[in-house]
Amino acid sequence: MSELNTSLSILKQYWGFSSFRDQQIPVIDSILSRKDTLALLTTGGGKSICFQVPAMMMDGICIVISPLIALMKDQVTQLNQKKIAAAAYYSSQSLETQAKIIDYAIEGKLKFLYISPERLVTKDFIQRLRQMKVSLLVVDEAHCISQWGHDFRPAYLKIKEAFPYLNSVPKIALTASATPRVIEDIVTYLELKHPNILQNTFYKSNLSYQVYPSETKIVDLVKWLRKLGGSGLVYVNKRTLAEELVKQLKNQYHIEADFYHAGLSIELRNAKQEKWIKQPNSLMISTNAFGMGIDNPNVNFVLHYNMPDTLEAYFQEAGRAGR
Repeated sequence: MSELNTSLSILKQYWGFSSFRDQQIPVIDSILSRKDTLALLTTGGGKSICFQVPAMMMDGICIVISPLIALMKDQVTQLNQKKIAAAAYYSSQSLETQAKIIDYAIEGKLKFLYISPERLVTKDFIQRLRQMKVSLLVVDEAHCISQWGHDFRPAYLKIKEAFPYLNSVPKIALTASATPRVIEDIVTYLELKHPNILQNTFYKSNLSYQVYPSETKIVDLVKWLRKLGGSGLVYVNKRTLAEELVKQLKNQYHIEADFYHAGLSIELRNAKQEKWIKQPNSLMISTNAFGMGIDNPNVNFVLHYNMPDTLEAYFQEAGRAGR
């Protein structure tokens, strides 16, 4: 059986789809050819399947570096529901749970292990990493590695510290959007060797884009919130503005909303993310720190209260309405 037929049979068996999306096929082919790959696919474009299906065809465990615990939990839950052995490894777990997960990974009982960049390079994990049979290293939300990216995460710069213990396994970096400068940083800092750089169009047929001038932003925002309905996101450019808008919406207009920004504790951020995902008709007022990689199919709209810093940032944030 050819690799394409094998990957299709896995896709159908576990995900219930009979064919791949056009943009997924080149990425899957590149990974199966064991080439380092940088894939830029639109938000909601099926990035996870691009590495999950090939990993199922490889001997060993696929390690996935992810920036958010909520995102890791979401991915692991989806894989477990498909009867695929996966686990997430993060700091708030008990030591007993962490030890069990690492033992499973070493014993070959896991197919996917999700981990944050901070945990990846801890001394304890690096020592155990030597004992794992790793088939593929996936760096999700790879734009976080660049200070020119809109979600810069310094810990991503330390990922390469784990490379000596991975026996030159192929690496795949994934992101929804990146400027040429960010692409250059991803390739450099992840030490991608002669990578296949695969980029899809930003266009999403299920979205419409509109721009409106406004002299009374809060009044116009309320008008659109009442008109659109359902769950949504409102992006602002300052943490204080996110909190102030929530107060105004609640006190003056009786609209329930929550706020989110990078100044909150990790525990509170995770709690807000999970509540937003599970609760229908929920509204989040946030800086660009929110929404990265989180799959919530109930998002009806994304509004930008302020202009994003770059066009790439706008497309990534707006695309969260099209998942």
